[in-house]
Amino acid sequence: MTCREVLRERARGLGVRLVLPEGHDPRVQRAAEILARLGIAEPRLLGLEPITPDNSPDLVAIADRLAQRRPRLAAGNQALALAADPIRFGAGLVALGLADGCVAGVATATADVVRAALALIGLAPGVSSASAAMYLGLADRTLTFTDVAVVPTPSVDQMAHAALAAARDRRALLGDEPVVAFLSYSTNGSAVGPEVDRMRAARDLFRALAPDIVADGEMQLDAALVPGVAARKWPSSEAAGRANVLVFPSLDAANIGYKLTERLAGASAAGPLLQGLAKPMSDLSRGADTDDIVDVAAMVALQTSQP
Repeated sequence: MTCREVLRERARGLGVRLVLPEGHDPRVQRAAEILARLGIAEPRLLGLEPITPDNSPDLVAIADRLAQRRPRLAAGNQALALAADPIRFGAGLVALGLADGCVAGVATATADVVRAALALIGLAPGVSSASAAMYLGLADRTLTFTDVAVVPTPSVDQMAHAALAAARDRRALLGDEPVVAFLSYSTNGSAVGPEVDRMRAARDLFRALAPDIVADGEMQLDAALVPGVAARKWPSSEAAGRANVLVFPSLDAANIGYKLTERLAGASAAGPLLQGLAKPMSDLSRGADTDDIVDVAAMVALQTSQP
């Protein structure tokens, strides 16, 4: 099966309560119909009419949460008006346990989706920042790329936590075992420099956080993916040659890398999937079509199945 088929089949029947804040968009409306038909989600469309205290009994509770978590943002009488924004309202429903997940972004910038998620939902315990992953389905494998959308120049801590979130999500989404590679222009000390040291330090921290997950680095992309190259460059590495979670040194590299893989290798791309939040909420490309929305919704539904 393709990556898309695997995601939808694994999410089928979960029936999670999913908020779609941009319900005015025809792409979202069609996606909601598909999600309901497949049993992936019970969709709740927002944005079809203004959200007010009269038509939503949850608005005041969401405004109160926003005011508690972002006092300066919600100073004066601004909390209700800010909470009535469909993206924030959707995030608030998830934060209060009134929905299981939220998917937005077809008409909203990524930064605004992430800000709403952080303001209302917040980060999972122990996580230093949110990140995002993209799933690239090829003929013989599916690869997870991170971080593709959130942190331009991640710290060692941010890379390690992005890798951890991606590895755990992969288990829930695809049902296989993650094998993590921290990518570089160097493989196992073949070159030196601060960037090489940074990737090696991220690997070390990741291993401390998740000793049960196979991970190695620093390594070049060919050493991470091609068994023959791995056998020559790093034969003792458990991860080299069979990695499926690729951790990039920057957002530039990850974003360019996944788009090259999609456009030149013909990979199917699912995502971006936000990671590291206390509860699931994710972003969509503004160029997303209906199938893209269904795919990300299935991914969010599967995120809810994690302990």
